Amino acid sequence: MRVIISAGGTGGHIYPALAIISKIKELEPNSEFLYIGTHNRMEKDIVPANNIPFEQLEIYGFYRNKVWKNAKTIRYFLKGIKKSKKIIKEFNPDVVIGVGGYVTGPVIYAAHKLGIKTFIHEQNSIPGKANLFLSRYVDMIGVSFKSSIDSFPKEKTIFTGNPCSEDAVKKLPMDKKQFGLHDNKKLVLVVMGSLGASKINEFVASSMYAFQKKDYEVLFVTGKNDYEKIKSQNFSTNIKVVPYIENMTRIMKKTDIIVSRAGASTLSEIIALSIPSILIPSPYVPNNHQYKNAKDLIDEGAALLLEEQNLKDDILVKTIDKLIYDEKALLEMKKNLKKLDVPNSGEKIVTSIRKLIDRK
Repeated sequence: MRVIISAGGTGGHIYPALAIISKIKELEPNSEFLYIGTHNRMEKDIVPANNIPFEQLEIYGFYRNKVWKNAKTIRYFLKGIKKSKKIIKEFNPDVVIGVGGYVTGPVIYAAHKLGIKTFIHEQNSIPGKANLFLSRYVDMIGVSFKSSIDSFPKEKTIFTGNPCSEDAVKKLPMDKKQFGLHDNKKLVLVVMGSLGASKINEFVASSMYAFQKKDYEVLFVTGKNDYEKIKSQNFSTNIKVVPYIENMTRIMKKTDIIVSRAGASTLSEIIALSIPSILIPSPYVPNNHQYKNAKDLIDEGAALLLEEQNLKDDILVKTIDKLIYDEKALLEMKKNLKKLDVPNSGEKIVTSIRKLIDRK
């Protein structure tokens, strides 16, 4: 299988794309890949580091409130289509896959115009604008949440789950002692992404005094931006502070409760590993999609919700205590998470793409 795959901007798009590549390599080892991403975002470093051939487009997102600035965006979009057509003709793929981010727009559109089979994957409950635009041109659409099926043409939309979930299950658990944690104590993991979220970090740091006499431990992943400021505070010995953890799912496998944002990839890992969670959706993302992602779990009794606007006093520690000391609630939440799990997401996607390629 010869595959061009495109995704960009955030880990929430890039890591599912890498998971799809990994599954294709597993099922069809002789496959060849080319990744097309943006010239100035995370993928330009992450993808080559994974030894995947990389091409870049200079491309920008559309302004929602400053429409007069979109002339430049449209110009680069059209240039992106032209460059994508050249790349696609040279590589001659069997399929072109888009996994989110505005860079996928010109790539998938160009593939469609050249008559190449196309597949896009949507990770969030509320689809991104790029995927909504592309949905009329592509041959097949995979979605992570059943609730987003109605946003796309039903005749070509399939429920696949998020391919990151399979990668999470495969990872070996991390030794808690690496962080000075104890195997015989419950662990609460607090993490808000690779860079962190300063407002949440400040609130969590100010709440830490309330954890000092607890019989469980807290691993607080601040993100790289706030680490130096937060680590200087005098926390009790049951609280460990780190800037970032590579392969986060490895420590998630030793976690009893996770407090996190509600990005699609994170939720797919939470579901796959059946980790009870307290979700604090970011209100700063397009269409408030993290809130909708979280609601898909909340409505199934598979997580608890704390909105950022309601964070005050000891609400976080009280919510953690209410859950961590209630074994019945923990077991029920894990059972509900199991119901949401799609254990073979990557395989579903690759099998569907193979059928698409073989379709006359």
